[in-house]
Amino acid sequence: MAKKPRIEYLNRMHPSEMRRIKDMSVKLQLLTEALTRKDLNDWRRAWQWAINVDSPNRTRLLNIYTDVDADLHLTGCVQQRMGFVLNKSFRICDAKGNEKPELTELFEVPWFKRFMELSLQSIFYGHSLIELGKVAETEGKLSYSYVNLIPRTHVIPEYGVIVTHENDTWQTGYDYRHSDMAEWCIEAGGTHDLGLYLKCAQQTIPKKNMCAFWDMFGEVFGMPLRVATTTSRDPKEYDRIERMLRDMGAAAYGLFPEGTTVDLKESTRADAFNVYDKRIDRCNSELSKGILTVTMTMEDGASLSQSQVHRQMLENLIQKDADFIRDLVNWQLIPRMIRHGFPLKGFRFSWDESVDYTPEQQVAYERMLLERYEVDPQYFIEKYNMPLVKGKERETAQREKQKLARPKEGHAFFD
Repeated sequence: MAKKPRIEYLNRMHPSEMRRIKDMSVKLQLLTEALTRKDLNDWRRAWQWAINVDSPNRTRLLNIYTDVDADLHLTGCVQQRMGFVLNKSFRICDAKGNEKPELTELFEVPWFKRFMELSLQSIFYGHSLIELGKVAETEGKLSYSYVNLIPRTHVIPEYGVIVTHENDTWQTGYDYRHSDMAEWCIEAGGTHDLGLYLKCAQQTIPKKNMCAFWDMFGEVFGMPLRVATTTSRDPKEYDRIERMLRDMGAAAYGLFPEGTTVDLKESTRADAFNVYDKRIDRCNSELSKGILTVTMTMEDGASLSQSQVHRQMLENLIQKDADFIRDLVNWQLIPRMIRHGFPLKGFRFSWDESVDYTPEQQVAYERMLLERYEVDPQYFIEKYNMPLVKGKERETAQREKQKLARPKEGHAFFD
């Protein structure tokens, strides 16, 4: 029978336990990641280590993900996808859908933005274990002092344990699902989820190699070859000619001995553009499809109708990510917050799906309302931060201005 993992019960609300261990990350022996060259063979072996049933280990695969994340096109795709969700408005409402503004303010804080960011990263990196910090009171409102990501190399989600060293087996780990750790940990992503970066690595690794090959091609064939011939037999003249050829740059000149000729050999090799650039473009388009499911939001499109189809596909993907965050907050975060003393019982998290209008659409919308309905001026005062007055008050103010502008009796404008 397999050895069960060691369980360390951590009552983090007890002062003695708080002094003994401030957070789970303190116990981990972190190592500096080695930035070495990765190829597809390394990727395949790392994948095999990660899916090992008896002793899964994601360390090698996550090291490759660090290399994958350095790709600029991929970074743009990821930031675009995450940005749409992070910029959405949300609200805390009761079972009937009525918003509670004072409870919404509890989530409009840095720790919750960090929580959403780490949760969305699990889509690309795979399973992520998020740690909630101790509860603190700021300006009369409860909040978490921090939100941290437990290093993924120290988490074995298949068995629900945290290991001290990244290459330790799961039998020596600490169970975070069935101990008091569970009250302070939130799991984002499935236990066997390896993230989208697993597929993206097939494109970022060849792309990096093609860029290196193109640089090498430019170094070898990009500049004309300088060839000098001389009739001199003096070794000192040879050194002098070699030095002048080596030092030739922009606006170069040289003083060569008599009998020396210098020839510039232009490369006759074909342009490498169609070889290297096309391959890099194909990698970029594949990355766009993998992360955004579309290409026209990151690259040039062919037509307006096609761009509208791509936009609809991207909106569906964004809605899927938003649903993922909503479920994570409602089913994992808020229940823990209630047990930690936050006044959220009976309330839930939802996205504010109000329609966003362009400035022109907003003007037309408000004009239509003013023509058909009586609109409370307080709406415009709060929205545009302008000191508006009601109709009767406006007429009274205009009459007062007219009285002030009217000259006194017996005084003409001109003497």
